[in-house]
Amino acid sequence: MSSPAPVPEPAPEPGLAPGPDLAPGPDPATNPAPAPAPASALSLRGLHKRFGATIAVDGIDLEIPRGSFYGVVGPNGAGKTTTLSMATGLLEPDAGVVLVDGVDLWADPATAKPMLGVLPDGLHTFDKLTGGELISYAGLLRGMDRSVVRERRDDLLAALDLETAASTLVTDFSAGMTKKIGLACALVHAPRVLVLDEPFEAVDPVSAGAIRRILESFVDSGGTVVLSSHVMALVERLCDHVAVVGSGRVLAAGAIDEVRAGRDLEERFVDLVGTESDTKDLAWLRQS
Repeated sequence: MSSPAPVPEPAPEPGLAPGPDLAPGPDPATNPAPAPAPASALSLRGLHKRFGATIAVDGIDLEIPRGSFYGVVGPNGAGKTTTLSMATGLLEPDAGVVLVDGVDLWADPATAKPMLGVLPDGLHTFDKLTGGELISYAGLLRGMDRSVVRERRDDLLAALDLETAASTLVTDFSAGMTKKIGLACALVHAPRVLVLDEPFEAVDPVSAGAIRRILESFVDSGGTVVLSSHVMALVERLCDHVAVVGSGRVLAAGAIDEVRAGRDLEERFVDLVGTESDTKDLAWLRQS
């Protein structure tokens, strides 16, 4: 005996709303899904650092979006260099967490550090190597293949106008050349995040233009640049985000137009960090 044929579901009557199983989904044209928040390339959470009785960094929190050109500005002694040193594994924080693309830098440095390219301020390096040898050494330390290192070294020397310095000992470099060779060492392993402390200091205008083009191309390709600088005009020109740091704390942070609040960045900076109100009048300097 054969089974009875299945009875078809009755069609909804005209004028009745469809049941839950038949309810149409949202129209993507009129109800687009909200865009996900941009992931952070670098997260600094509750960073603290004390040197004796001096609190250098006092609970800094920063979320640096992936693919951003992020400026960190502040007066001398504000804690910028200490913060960036902790953010890159050069200085251990007393408290707080650093995440590089979601990886805890201090819990898993072997995974996090290769994603970083670092140019510290006051770079101390192996100055008895030539410029070419120093770049090669930086690449080999990262475990890169020698042929890849040679190719990238030559590319970087050409891009930074250091070809004639390739066979010159670093000890004989000018301050600007030393800064450029340090940048080449930070770039050779193609990191995801570049952290640069005063990268344009002592660099001539022609070389500064070459560095800017390299960094802008890096960001355009999806990389992230974090740089500290005292030059507000440079930060305004290059950066899309900025953090103002003072007395070891973040005074303002976000998209650069939000932080400026319709004003010049330097004016906003002075408002946030304050001015020296008791400057001594050096009357004896006046010429009669």
